[in-house]
Amino acid sequence: MEHPSIPKGTRDFSSIEMNKRNYLIQVIRNKFELFGYSPIETPSFEKISTLMGKYGKEGDYLMFKLLHSGDFLKKGISNKALRYDLTVPFVRYVVMHRNEIFFPFKRYQIQPVWRADKPQKERFREFYQCDADMIGSYSLSSLWQEVEFIQLCDEIFTELNFPIIININHRDILGGLVDISGIENHLWKDFTTSLDKWDKKGRNIVKKEMLRKGISSNSFEKIACFFDMKENFSKKIESLTVALQSSERGKKGIKDLRFIFQKIKNISLKKTKLKWNVSLARGMNYYTGPIFEISPDNNNGPRIANSIGGGGRYDQLASFFGMKNFSGVGVSLGLDRICLAMEKENLFSTISSSPSKVLFINFGDEEVLYAYKMINFLRRKGISTQLYPNAVKINKQFRYANDNHIPFIISIGKNEIEKKKIRVKNLKTRTETEYNNIQEVAHQLMKKNP
Repeated sequence: MEHPSIPKGTRDFSSIEMNKRNYLIQVIRNKFELFGYSPIETPSFEKISTLMGKYGKEGDYLMFKLLHSGDFLKKGISNKALRYDLTVPFVRYVVMHRNEIFFPFKRYQIQPVWRADKPQKERFREFYQCDADMIGSYSLSSLWQEVEFIQLCDEIFTELNFPIIININHRDILGGLVDISGIENHLWKDFTTSLDKWDKKGRNIVKKEMLRKGISSNSFEKIACFFDMKENFSKKIESLTVALQSSERGKKGIKDLRFIFQKIKNISLKKTKLKWNVSLARGMNYYTGPIFEISPDNNNGPRIANSIGGGGRYDQLASFFGMKNFSGVGVSLGLDRICLAMEKENLFSTISSSPSKVLFINFGDEEVLYAYKMINFLRRKGISTQLYPNAVKINKQFRYANDNHIPFIISIGKNEIEKKKIRVKNLKTRTETEYNNIQEVAHQLMKKNP
C-alpha cells in the first residue's frame, strides 16, 4: 500500500496555520487598498514566451514548464509554464488591457508562484507573493513612487508589530561601478547575479565566481571596497560621488538615492530602518533603477539569510511586449517567509487558534431545535458558532471543544429550557454563568477575548 506524501518543496497548512496566513493577508490587503491599489488576478500558468528571458539564466532554469496533455502528450513540453513571479504576468496584463485601464495604474495581487528550486529551510517550490505595483508612461514616473512604497512597507510591518530593515541601492550606481572598473558591458548580468550573493556568501566566494565568469581580478579589486562600506549614508554618498564623477549613470543613481533618503528623513518612518547597501543587486534582469530588499530587524544581530520581500523600478519590461516608454515600480512581499519569521518572534500570540468561539452542546433533536434560533442569532452577530453534530456523551463534546481551542460552551438541556435559562461555560477560566436571554450572551461574548 502506498503511503501518502506530498512533493518536495510544498506544504499542507493546518487550520491554525491558515488563521495566521489569513491574518497576514488581511493586513497586507487592507494596507494595499489604503494606499490606493486595486486587486487583479492572472492565470497560474502563462505562455513560456511571456516568461522566458525576463529573469536571467537562473530564472529560466528554475521555471516549471508544463507537459502537453491528452492527445498531445507524446509531443513533450508544451508552450506553457507555471508563473515564476507576479510582476511579469502583471506587465503582460497591462499591455493586453491598456485600452481598458487608466494610467498610472496601481494594482495589487496576492497569489502563489512556483520555482523549481532545491527545497531547503525556508525555501519552497510553491509559495505566495503579495505584490503592489504602479505603472505608467515615463512622463508620469517619479521617485515619490519609491518613497510611497517605503511608506507602504512601514505601514504594513508596523501593523504587524514586526520591525524591518529596508536595504536600498540603485542599478545605475552599480552600472557606474562597472564603468570605472573596466568590466565589459556584456558581463553586466554576470556581475549583478554574482554581486547579489555578497551578503550571504561573502567577498571571497563572490570574487571566485566573478573571476570564473570572466571578470578580471584587477576590475574586481577596483570596486570591492565599496561593497563592504559600513559608514552612514552621508559618508557613502561622499565617497561614491567622488568615485563615480566620470560615470553619467553613476551620477544619476547618486542623485536619485539622495532624493529618496532626504524625503524619507523629512517624512519619518515608524518601525522601519532604511539602509543603503551598495552590494544589493537583485537578481531579476528587469530592474533598472532604485532597488530594495526587506529583512527582519533583529536588533543588530546576525543578518537573516533570507529576505522577506523586495522590489524596485523596471523601465523596459513593458517593451518586451511591444509597449514603449512605460515605467513601473513595485514591491513583492513573501507571505511564507514573513509568516515563518513572525512565528520565530512569537508575534502571532494574539491570533485566535480556534475555528469557533462557541460550541453548543447537543442534547438531542428537541433541545437542538429549541437552541437553533440562538445559534442563528449569534452567527448574525458575527460570533463563530458550532453545533456538535450528535447527541453523544457530554464529556466527548467537551473534549472536542478543548481539542479545538473553542473557548465557550453553551448548554441548553431540558432543565435550561424549563427555567428559560442559558448556561455558558468559559473553558479558559473554568467558570460557568447563567443568562436570561441570548442578547445578554452575545453582549458578553463580544466583550470577552479569552
